[in-house]
Amino acid sequence: MGPLQDAAHAPIDFFEVAPENWINVGGKLGRTFRSFTERYPFVCHGLSLSLGSPAPLDETLLHKIRRFLDDHGIRLYSEHLAFCSDDGHLYDLMPIPFTEEAVHWVAARIRRAQDILGRRMAIENPSYYAAPGREMSEIEFTCAVLAEADCDLLLDVNNVYVNSINHRYDAVQFIRAMPRERIAYFHVAGHYHEAPDLIVDSHAATVIDPVWQLLDLTYAEFGVRPTLLERDGNFPPLAELIAEVEQIRAIQRRHAADEGRHALRA
Repeated sequence: MGPLQDAAHAPIDFFEVAPENWINVGGKLGRTFRSFTERYPFVCHGLSLSLGSPAPLDETLLHKIRRFLDDHGIRLYSEHLAFCSDDGHLYDLMPIPFTEEAVHWVAARIRRAQDILGRRMAIENPSYYAAPGREMSEIEFTCAVLAEADCDLLLDVNNVYVNSINHRYDAVQFIRAMPRERIAYFHVAGHYHEAPDLIVDSHAATVIDPVWQLLDLTYAEFGVRPTLLERDGNFPPLAELIAEVEQIRAIQRRHAADEGRHALRA
């Protein structure tokens, strides 16, 4: 947090953190974190709830997350539509089979999680590299979970792009199939090319032009929504990250202006 502490007036609208990294953190780090949550809006994006796991839902963790959200005035919590544990944690996000049985299993766990949290949660469309036991498309599976769980969507635009290359589908079709009324916010991020037909979602590189173009289309489809720039490693100087945030703002301003012109004509 050092560079951010030294740039108190950096043009950042909100932050996202993994609650698992900050629950029960006290001392100097805890006070520093509190100083940020008092100055900026925050959202939380979970890493280890493991919604698709065959193991029992970690309700102890959910109660801790609820206290954390309440303590810091954080309204929105999201998690991955994936799993990362059974008897122990795998430290990676594994794909949930795209099946009707999995829809019912995951949706029930999301509903229970929302009951414990005392608020709606959002699920994120994850990147994945295999689709075991597939009985339906990713679009069908995602929309079915959202409807049955009655939860919101964190639409990760970079993940749509990554998956569209790795699994050879139309990214625009996927975006347009998402339910507008459930979208809470967006993610964009960088990735790296392992091979011409394999992209790895790394969150450790700058956003590339095709992802910016897909974000542009997403705003055109759904309107301007809060959008987070994800960066988990290989951090550049803060000024370079702010430049990417400004690129998000520039696209948002253009779409807001277009919406204003349409409203005037109407």
